[in-house]
Amino acid sequence: MVFHPPVAIVAKAGDAGKYKVGLPAWNMVLRGFMSGAYIAMGGALATVCSTAIVNPDALAAFGTSGAGFGALITGAVFPVGLIITVLTGAELFTGDAMLAPMAAFIHKISWAQVINLWIWVYIGNLIGSIVYAYIMAYGPFSAWNAAGAGTVTAFGMRAIAIASFKVQYVSAAAMWSAFLKGIGCNWLVNLAILLGICADDLIGKFFGIWFPIMAFVSTGFEHSIANQYFIAAGIFTNGIGLTEVQGVAAAKYLGYANLNWVGFWVNNMIIVTIGNIIGALFFVGVIYWVAFRKEIAALK
Repeated sequence: MVFHPPVAIVAKAGDAGKYKVGLPAWNMVLRGFMSGAYIAMGGALATVCSTAIVNPDALAAFGTSGAGFGALITGAVFPVGLIITVLTGAELFTGDAMLAPMAAFIHKISWAQVINLWIWVYIGNLIGSIVYAYIMAYGPFSAWNAAGAGTVTAFGMRAIAIASFKVQYVSAAAMWSAFLKGIGCNWLVNLAILLGICADDLIGKFFGIWFPIMAFVSTGFEHSIANQYFIAAGIFTNGIGLTEVQGVAAAKYLGYANLNWVGFWVNNMIIVTIGNIIGALFFVGVIYWVAFRKEIAALK
């Protein structure tokens, strides 16, 4: 198994960032759409696989198998989205939050180019996530009778529970919690990106990406692009219509009252996105650049 030393990893990260900022805007959006959908695929799989393991009546935490086991199952299957993203060349905002600044540090590209990449890729991720959320809500998360009336499946109720929990950040203390979860998430995500760069072979990249992503999901951190899918899927599924029993159950979910498009942005997306940027830019990008800048300069 071939792998690169740390200084080479950092240099390659800068090279990748330089390439990305040079893409035309339409390509950034297109590749962002691809990655948004891929991350959503991992989120959808995590939702299905964790159904009935985790009991939503206990605030999406404890179930018959225990909170830890439920978190492990969720985290174990979620990484498929980032693995597909990295191996197929799609664009993910949370990864670009480290790679583009690294290019700015090493290759002295402008920060305007960095921001431009972030904006277009974020838009693409959002579109891809929401499209896949719609597919899941009106596909596996619902069932339809001959009259065209829909009901929400057990998987759909799990999706609503997850989404509700993610829009429960209302108070200043809760927002601070979401911000910290955003930092922790993208610290791990970008370590996964670096480990993916570290290896040259498929198996090495797979395991390099899988472990940190499994860790962030199982730990309970917040990923803005994954949340674009999770919350949108909950909103779409909730709109299909719940039975009386399902409605009573859903009303107990923490954050259910905020499960709407306003809550999508105000109670999660804005603060988590900021946290993700901080986690990638400072806790990975700046730290690794400072640690290896002399060695990188020697490579030139």
